[in-house]
Amino acid sequence: MDIIYEVFNADLPRQGPGDNESTKNAFSYLMELPSEPCILDVGCGNGMQTLELARLTNGRIIALDNHQPYLDELDKRVKNLNFSHRITTINQSMLDMKFEVNRFDIIWSEGAAYIYGFEKALEDWPFFLKEKGYLVISELCWFKENAPKEIYDYLMSEYPVMKSVKENKTTINSKGLNLISHFNIPESSWWDNYYIPVEKNINKLHKKYQHDNETLELLKLFSVEIKMFRNYSEYYGYTFFIMRKK
Repeated sequence: MDIIYEVFNADLPRQGPGDNESTKNAFSYLMELPSEPCILDVGCGNGMQTLELARLTNGRIIALDNHQPYLDELDKRVKNLNFSHRITTINQSMLDMKFEVNRFDIIWSEGAAYIYGFEKALEDWPFFLKEKGYLVISELCWFKENAPKEIYDYLMSEYPVMKSVKENKTTINSKGLNLISHFNIPESSWWDNYYIPVEKNINKLHKKYQHDNETLELLKLFSVEIKMFRNYSEYYGYTFFIMRKK
């Protein structure tokens, strides 16, 4: 885990694909919100989207992650932007969330719900939502059928429960949620805030661990992930699903 947190450190713009425009776009579908909505950001990382949500609302946000350096960085950014009265960070695993029933107007999770399990999140997280509350999740999906064997085998080894956008829409409906809208985040969201900074980290770490073959092998795995996206981005990516509790 140490090398993972060195590659995806708190200084990155964010710890997964995404961008403020996509966050803003997803939020634009949320209607009839109270003037100060109560929001939970699950798997917030260092909080690029948390801060954007604070700009988009007058609400109070709980930002949850289980890696303290990410939360420390978010706390610094929160203080610099004078959001301390509206954003609270909590070091807690999403696997062990303890909140009251019907507490939140919005539960938000960008690129992190896979840790809990997308389908399981659709079942469990609405418990914490108020009536007609919103569940907004970006999830890794297949965009096209008949993906080349190389990328299909790779992603099935990394994320075997990955589904197509169409399959996830069917799952959402089966869980009793209203799907308000969905859209794919742009390819630039993977590069500008994520893979380009990650590649710079990998290059630095190659020098740092040049005599540590085990770590170099791990770094190679991260480079393979980036190479796969470079070659096959038309076949997969993150899709925002904007859902509402019935």
